[in-house]
Amino acid sequence: MTQTSVPPVEADPADPAKPARPASGTSGRNLEGQRWIRRPREAFTESALQERLIGGIRSWRDYPPSLRLWFWLIPAITAAIGGALRFVRLESPRSLVFDETYYVKDGYSFLVSGYERSWPDKANESFVAGNPGVILSSPEYVVHPPVGKWMIAAGMWLFGPDNPLGWRFGAALTGTLSILLITLIAQKLFHSLTLGAVAGLLLAVDGHHLVMSRTSLLDIFLMFWVLAAFGALLMDRDDGRRRLAARLGRQAGAAPDGRPSVVQLVSGPWLGIRWWRVTAGICLGLAVGTKWSALFFMAAFGLLTVFWDLSARRIAGIRGWISGGIIKDGIPAFLSIVPVAVLVYLTTWAGWFQSKDAYFRHWADTNPSAQWGWLPGPLRSLAHYHLEAYKFHQGLSSDHPYEASAWSWLVMGRPTSFFYESPKQGSPGCDVANCTSAILSVGNPLIWWSATVALVILLFWWAGRRDWRAGAILAGVGAGYLPWFMYPERTMFTFYAVSFEPFLVLALTYCLGLVLGRRSDPLWRRRSGLYLVAVFVVGAVLVSAFFYPIWTAEIIPYQDWRFRMWMPSWI
Repeated sequence: MTQTSVPPVEADPADPAKPARPASGTSGRNLEGQRWIRRPREAFTESALQERLIGGIRSWRDYPPSLRLWFWLIPAITAAIGGALRFVRLESPRSLVFDETYYVKDGYSFLVSGYERSWPDKANESFVAGNPGVILSSPEYVVHPPVGKWMIAAGMWLFGPDNPLGWRFGAALTGTLSILLITLIAQKLFHSLTLGAVAGLLLAVDGHHLVMSRTSLLDIFLMFWVLAAFGALLMDRDDGRRRLAARLGRQAGAAPDGRPSVVQLVSGPWLGIRWWRVTAGICLGLAVGTKWSALFFMAAFGLLTVFWDLSARRIAGIRGWISGGIIKDGIPAFLSIVPVAVLVYLTTWAGWFQSKDAYFRHWADTNPSAQWGWLPGPLRSLAHYHLEAYKFHQGLSSDHPYEASAWSWLVMGRPTSFFYESPKQGSPGCDVANCTSAILSVGNPLIWWSATVALVILLFWWAGRRDWRAGAILAGVGAGYLPWFMYPERTMFTFYAVSFEPFLVLALTYCLGLVLGRRSDPLWRRRSGLYLVAVFVVGAVLVSAFFYPIWTAEIIPYQDWRFRMWMPSWI
């Protein structure tokens, strides 16, 4: 995940994933052509440092005027496409599908009381019929934090709890905004408007992301806050490097020889409060407040941002870049992310704290402790709640017909069936003897299977070329995927993979950028690459159109549904 030692290069803002040519007339990995090598006095000017640390394209303002509008228009277009796919017929089916039976009703509980309450038998029928008032006054024991359920509740607050639009609006809006985010992130990573559009469109049309955006489960909200945190850290990467260049440049400008002193170069300057890092801490706190699995992303992203800073100090010429980076970047990074995330996380339990009868709310009052009695009662009660929830997760090993080992996730070996009905002939939409209406959380096979291959390519590019972008994408995939292998006995489902799906799409986009080639490549090479990428994207859209009915509960003939079951394990 370290920054490559290749000198910064100017990227083609329109196409390639990789930079096009050296910024100062160098070729390949040679440094001789760099102005700051020929003229050492210029090595520590602010402009030379920014060139080494960031490159030519640093923000949307660095794009040519003719492309600046497209920097914002492309994300808006991809989000609009994704939004149309997610909001059209969002009210279908008019029933609580799969785990909506828990989270939608929990969201309603938050609306009326600020914490989860119990429901009577056959509560689903009353809820779907538009009578959620059957909710009981007793608290309910749940094992997931509140944020995702508050986001579901927001949709019901806007559109009412008596209709599927209200139940699912929060998920659909969150999924749509994540498409906007990934487009902006891809543009930032690859310095390419074309690849930004590719990443946004691939996520917009993928069925796994689509299904999760059209059903109110917690994982789509987890994915959004994780992706937002990653985007904030990308912004912080450039912001930190700009600060480093500016402060070293000022020190060099004040010196008679145009270079910072030996003492100043021992560890480098402090960079102050990094507000994008604080933003990432807020997002990660909200992610953990949705599902605890976000803790792995917090750990991975925290290490990632420190590695980026260590690399920046090394490239800038700091001699003690490891110790200096750990002390002056690593410790502030921890303080900017972890305490902020903890504070945000505790804030998300405000409804529980303010209640009088939420589950375990007064556990500490009846369970005094000589060892932990110094903690305020509400905090000790919340800690006990978390301990019990952790035990529940550790012991969750009951059989389920759609459970899927983590080994099968990337190839969509056992997608989760959220909904299945067999309408009778003559009912609305069914004109044949056997019809089917289904929601299967299977991804677009072309996108998922290609992304799986792309991960292998990225491993080679990160290890062999030391490309920090490949390392960052792999960190996102690893944080969301690898921890599940530590719990082989736990009941797991394929839809958990949505938390790291944006990083799979970025991995695939990275490889499509390699196919596109560089601006300096021969015209025939660039045209061939563009045609191949266009064919792939069009193919992905066509595959999604083929599978769309089984992602959105359309009523189709049974044989048409069967024709879409490409693997026996999908049934």
